[in-house]
Amino acid sequence: MKNRYLPTALSLYLNYVIHGIGVIIISQHRDELALQWGANAQEVMSVVAMLGIGRLIAILISGKLSDMFGRKPFVILGAATYILYFLGLIFSPNIGIAMFLTVLAGIANSFLDSGTYPALMESFPEHAGTANVLIKAAVQIGQFILPFLLILASSMGFWRLTFFIAAAVLFVNIFLVLKLPFPDADAKEAAEKGEAEEAFVSAVTFKSKPKIWLEGVAFIIYGFISQATFYLISQFISVYGEKVAGMSAAAAKLLLSSYSTGSLLCVAFTAIVGLRLRSVNLMLFYTFMSMISIGTMWIFPEPIVVQIGAAAVGFFAAGGVMQLGLTVMGEMFPSGKGTITGIFYTFGSIASFVVPIWAAAIEANSVRNIMLLDTVFAVIGFIIAVIVFIRYNQTVDKSK
Repeated sequence: MKNRYLPTALSLYLNYVIHGIGVIIISQHRDELALQWGANAQEVMSVVAMLGIGRLIAILISGKLSDMFGRKPFVILGAATYILYFLGLIFSPNIGIAMFLTVLAGIANSFLDSGTYPALMESFPEHAGTANVLIKAAVQIGQFILPFLLILASSMGFWRLTFFIAAAVLFVNIFLVLKLPFPDADAKEAAEKGEAEEAFVSAVTFKSKPKIWLEGVAFIIYGFISQATFYLISQFISVYGEKVAGMSAAAAKLLLSSYSTGSLLCVAFTAIVGLRLRSVNLMLFYTFMSMISIGTMWIFPEPIVVQIGAAAVGFFAAGGVMQLGLTVMGEMFPSGKGTITGIFYTFGSIASFVVPIWAAAIEANSVRNIMLLDTVFAVIGFIIAVIVFIRYNQTVDKSK
């Protein structure tokens, strides 16, 4: 609590509360926006897909630039671009402009990520895993409060109110960010004064230097696999429950709620336990349990198994293991946290595009084989986690 960067972290988390709102605000105003744009509901939902395109466009380059120019400029740029998204949507006359604005929102997300994840890892090097996982909690908080904002807007007869509130919060937060300290800027200033030799050091010391061709490649694959593993469950668990496990349509739809509950519980659990355990240990355990949960649902597609499995996968695969993987990568390669954030999440974004195509082709023949595909992903993820765990313990000097 004495960390001087705590106010900075709170401001960074606030951006992600608004990001959580921004991700689903179009779908929650589908009818109003369809009328404004002269489009149907399906066309409005197609706009949402542009978020992924914008993110993929910018995440790699923005991470590299964050290492060059600092974290604060990209946090501010991300927030400012999101303001343009929120205000632009409610004044956009057609679906083409809306798609362009949503691509900008994806780019804004990349800017935020490239500035925020490195800043948190540098602010809390001993507890970077907890700091990063709390980003996921901030997103969930935003999505939790949005329905209440919608009720308020409806009671006032002004559906655009939510967009203005989101933009206003970001606007105020930009001025807070401008005044708050960032560790990379402080380190640069200290180095210029001759008070520090290195801008950053890792939270751990090494007996031997990690190898980019081994650990680096492993983390890149893990970025893809971790995203693919929980993405498949989130998109297909209801279909799997109904068509394979024989659940009723209503019960199958509740599987997503079990999945989301598991995810939220894991965020809280990791935030506490991550203060005491190394992120690499949690990463290995979560990945192993994810593999067991998904494999069990594939082998025994029974309603009770799928019900428990959905919550377990939400906990172990979607509750922050991807952020833990990035944290461990940042520990092993501390000098370019912006760059590694960009690389890691680029491959996660690629998974978001590639996996639905594979899954759609598989679903046409056998819905159950979708869970088999996810089991394969989970097994690969566990193998990668084992490699990282072994190499981490081979290279880290635990005597210090």
